[in-house]
This record gives sequence, structure tokens and C-alpha cells, in this order.
Amino acid sequence: MRGPGQGWYSFATVRTHNASRLLPAVLCALLSLPACTRSAAQEPGRKVALSPCRLEGVGRQALCGTYEVWEDRAAKQGRKVPLKVVVVPALASSPELDPLVLLAGGPGQGAAKLARQVVPLLDRIQRNRDLVFVDQRGTGDSRPLDCDPVPPDAPLAQQFDDAFLEAAFRKCLAGYDADVRLYTTPIAMDDLDEVREALGYEKLNLYGVSYGTRAALVYLRQHPEHVRTVILEGVAPMSLLLPLYVARDSQRALDLLFTHCEQDAACTKRYPDLRGRFTSLLAQLEKAPAHSRVEHPLTGVPEDVTITHGGFTGVLRGLLYMPEAAALVPLVLDRATQGDWRPLVAIQQSMSGGFSRNLSQGMFFSVVCAEDAPHMPDEAIARETKGTWLGEAGVRNMLKPCAFWPRGELPKDYREPVKSDVPVLLLSGELDPVTPPSWAEDAKRTLTHSLHVVLPGVGHGTSSIGCARALMADFVTRGSVEGLESKCGEGLKRPPFFTSFAGPVP
Repeated sequence: MRGPGQGWYSFATVRTHNASRLLPAVLCALLSLPACTRSAAQEPGRKVALSPCRLEGVGRQALCGTYEVWEDRAAKQGRKVPLKVVVVPALASSPELDPLVLLAGGPGQGAAKLARQVVPLLDRIQRNRDLVFVDQRGTGDSRPLDCDPVPPDAPLAQQFDDAFLEAAFRKCLAGYDADVRLYTTPIAMDDLDEVREALGYEKLNLYGVSYGTRAALVYLRQHPEHVRTVILEGVAPMSLLLPLYVARDSQRALDLLFTHCEQDAACTKRYPDLRGRFTSLLAQLEKAPAHSRVEHPLTGVPEDVTITHGGFTGVLRGLLYMPEAAALVPLVLDRATQGDWRPLVAIQQSMSGGFSRNLSQGMFFSVVCAEDAPHMPDEAIARETKGTWLGEAGVRNMLKPCAFWPRGELPKDYREPVKSDVPVLLLSGELDPVTPPSWAEDAKRTLTHSLHVVLPGVGHGTSSIGCARALMADFVTRGSVEGLESKCGEGLKRPPFFTSFAGPVP
């Protein structure tokens, strides 16, 4: 078992943005622009020591620092957790006083580590507002609960071995200088509010992505007086239990892919009866794994690899997150049904490296084992996975560390829907395999001042689409969903399927 790659994802793990290169930071300094010269000392009420820093690949001045919180917030004694804080100042000389704050996905991703990828996407918002990134406790550079039993550079045989590595996870748990019961979402959102106060902000505009939407909803419930607006992208409401519905939602995404291929003349001609051949392949893998000798995609050295049902479906589910990657699925499945596993191995290699660099697996389990697992009886897992290609084992395997992972305590009403009249913009991708649009509709029922926009042909994450970014900026500027253009995405459709390694049919 490689780890929580079957959970939610976010920016760095599932999509690549074609962000333009901006002017280097040195130009900003030379021109003495107001946004570049603002410092911590000039910010009234700021209690966090921030120093100028450079975000790799982003030519904008940022301010970086650390703010310590009690690990045990109730006792206010013992260990402290240093939270990494990054502030990218607004470009305006007299900016708005309420910043945009990113809440990252995973669970387990560090928001500050994502800053360099996210800042270019939020350029419209940054014109008038600071952008704030805080690595949630247990992630990024905030005492990360890292655990990587199978590192990205491990032999292929290990990477496709879906056996549960209990000893490795227990070793990670024993090695933490942390009480993992105290790394739940409600505690982390109280951390964020303390950071807000220390930075001198009265109100925040929250931007949650994937698991970050749960975090944003929890913050909204616990600190409503400090929230101006909320953007939820790839919505995971309190009713979504991870990984209970993973098999069902992945089934929907793959069924859509097969249907779209069957409706496409070039795809159905190139890959006849793909749905049926896929079903046969799964049945074969359930009976016995496939064995193959392939060249390592990076080293070129031949290696023996065993493809199990779990290893195969895990990679396939990851491909469905991003339509550009899903465009390869018919080709990958076609080759696999012919015994050629090289495309699958190559794609797995390209996916695993980026995922592991900013995902603290211990944090993942501290959240899921406390907040989700207790609400998933055996009969619910059997019901929600019945007849799915991922299967019951695929979901149960994700929960195995919860058998021994210490669980934090939660408020009794934690799983109740979050009710609020704060303006909320919900964004969903039509093809999303983990947070499809139905989950945003569920959250919307108790968010009385909200708008839900579904982008056709888009997967898990909508901010790669220009009109979505423009809609987000317009929403934050207005501070309301009233008058927002909700036709974003009209004309969008799934990218064409690859009919060969050269790409789609011209």
C-alpha cells in the first residue's frame, strides 16, 4: 500500500497550470513599487515577524515567517507547533484590508508550499488584496507528519505492490515528535484564526480546494464573524466521508469516459468494446496479478513488475482527476488488455513524484481516521462499493492504518451541515471523480447566499480554466454572488482522446 494517493488531491498533484512568467523580483525592488516595499513593521497590528522572501518561479515579492501555536490548544502547555506563513502583498498602494487565504487539499498538503503555483492563478485578486498561505499543522513546513513507506525512487516492483506496509506506518507513528490526535481540522482552523489575528486582519476571504473546502467550512462555522466570502473548489461537504464514496464517484467518472469514447467516432473506431475489455481485464486481475518486464521510464533499466488489481485501479483512478490525463485512458487500457503495461508504468511514475513532494501522509491519517473512519460501518462500505470497478477492497485498504492510528476528539455536531448566510461561490468540474457536482449541491442547501457553477469537461479542480479565475476575482470584488455571471464554461468539453502516442486524431 503506497499511501493515501486514493484520497483528495489539489494543485500540485493532479494538474499543471500554464502560468506565465512575470517580471523578476529584482525589478520590483528597483522600481520601489508600493506593494514591494511594504514590510511587517508598516502593517498595523501585525504580531508576526515577516521577512522578504522569493517564491521560486514567481517574480513577485513575498513575506515569509513563522508563527508558533500550542500543539495542545486546550491545555496551552507542552509542545508548540511552528506554522509557516507566507504573505504575498497586494499590488495596490492602498489595498483592501481583507486578504484571500488558501486552504490546501490532501488532507496533508501545505498551503505555503503551494504558493508559487497558486499566486499566478490569483493575479486578479492580488491586485487589490494580499494573498495569505499558511501550512496547516502537520503539513509543509509546519512540523509535517511525513511518512513515505514507498518513496518515488523505489523499484517498480515496490511501487506497484499494494500490500499494506503496517510496520512502516507504525514506524512513522513512533517517530513523530507530536501527538497526532491533535492534528484534526477543527484544531487547525483555530490555529488559522490565531494567525489571522496575529497578522492584523479582521476578515478573511477563504479559498478552499478539495479537502480545503472542508477546512473552509469548519472555519466558517467556528469563526463566522471573521469571514467575508468563501470560494469552494471541488467541494467536500461535511456529509462526504473519505473514502466511503470514492468507489461510487470514481465509477461515475469512468462511466462518463466510456460513454464519451463511444460517442466519439475516432475513439470508438480505435478502441472497440473498450468498456467490455476493461471489465474482462479487471476479472483477470482479480483472479491473478499480471507479470511483466518493462524498462524503467526514467532509467531505461529493465525491471520486473507485478500488476495487481489494486495497483492497477489506483493508477487509473489518479488519471481520472485531470481530463488531460484521462484523455490517455483509452490508449492505456487498450494496451493493458493486450498485455502491454509500459504506458501504465510510465504514467504512474509521472504521477507519483509530484504527489509525494507535498503530502504529509501522517496528517492524512490524523484527519481521516478521526473525522471519517468512525462513521463508516462495514455495511456502508459494502453498500457504496457494490458493483464498482474499484471494489470493496480498494476502499478498505485505504482505512487499514486507522486500526492503530490514534484518533482525536471532535465536537458532537461536527458532521452536521454548515449553515451560513456568508456569500459562497461553489465550483465543480463535471468529470470530477472524487468531488462531483452533487456534493456541492449538498453543501449549497444550507448556504443561503451561494452560487454553484459546474464547468463541463473539467475534472478535479477548476481554477485552470480562465473564466473560473475571472469569476472568482469578480466574486471577491463584489463580496456577493448577486449579479455574478454563472455561464462560465459554456462551450467547454472534454479534451479529445489520444488515438496513439502522437496524440488525438487531427
